[in-house]
Amino acid sequence: MAVGKLSFTKPEREKLAEVLWLLNWISVLTGALLFGLGLFLKVEIQKWQELMSEGILHVPHMLITTGLAACCINFLGGKICLDCTDTNKFLRWKLVMMPYIVCTFFFTSCILWGALTCYSVRSQLEESLSGGLRNAMRYYKDTDTPGRCYLKKTLDLLQIQFQCCGISGYRDWFHVQWISNRYLDMTSSSVVDRLRSNVEGKYLMDGVPFSCCSTLSPRPCIQQQVSDRSIHFNYDQRSQQFNLWRRGCRQALLDHYTGLMQSIGLTVLLIWLFELLVLTGVRYLQTTMENVLHLGDPDSEVDGWILENSLAETARSNFNIIKNMGKCYQVDNDPNINIPTATAEQEVLSCQVGTPVTGIQ
Repeated sequence: MAVGKLSFTKPEREKLAEVLWLLNWISVLTGALLFGLGLFLKVEIQKWQELMSEGILHVPHMLITTGLAACCINFLGGKICLDCTDTNKFLRWKLVMMPYIVCTFFFTSCILWGALTCYSVRSQLEESLSGGLRNAMRYYKDTDTPGRCYLKKTLDLLQIQFQCCGISGYRDWFHVQWISNRYLDMTSSSVVDRLRSNVEGKYLMDGVPFSCCSTLSPRPCIQQQVSDRSIHFNYDQRSQQFNLWRRGCRQALLDHYTGLMQSIGLTVLLIWLFELLVLTGVRYLQTTMENVLHLGDPDSEVDGWILENSLAETARSNFNIIKNMGKCYQVDNDPNINIPTATAEQEVLSCQVGTPVTGIQ
């Protein structure tokens, strides 16, 4: 039993072909939209890629590739659907229609996979940001080291733009040496004692970079000795006037990229639904035109379907086709070759007499 069986008259078939031609051209525009979204996401990721341990550029690359494929496939689909209004023109595309539908099906599956990837990349992004921010804070002081000299600028811009501090909070800066030794007075006993007090010989202190200072605080920023309230007049860390950003940069970037990818994922999902609608229409057009050719009457009313048989029967027949593809061609079963073979008794007689057996009695 056919799945999704519908009947189409000649005017309905022509109208379907015209509508599909228009929808395919709209799909070319949606493909350009996918391409643009991929480029936009790639630029946004590359802005802070230095702060990620592992890149997630496979998501925008997939959107860019899918967008280009959508433009090409739907451009061809528009040409095919326009020619399907005429039975004679359809004959030129008859052998192309089924491979085109199969390729379009896999293409729409890639669009769906891209939409789901935008929603499932959060855990990978969180892990990547944790490792990247940790390395950036560790090398924050290495402004004269090739390959790391821009990390200080990048991290300061991040904390200012996203109003964040550290990985999960400002206290993360207490566990890394973010001041280079070149700016430390090694003749000072306090500096030497602080270096010796640390097992790894690091200069740790309860201070933060200037970029952690909140612009919303009414008082001058307190960067040094943040934990010591006794040396700062009228200073309460728990008050609403706390002068450092409370939110961690990992959460800030995670929220930024998550919101961005969810919006893109929703757009891609809508594009997938639209492409699925176009693919369904093309399948109906193909089956109806093939039935018209089979009947030989271009003005007759014919049926169209999505699957000619049920889903289980279609899967079973395709499985049998794949299974039989590996079988070798049997020469002895070829009806065009008739070479008689010797029997077992003739072979024994040949061994006893010493004469060859020709196989012809």
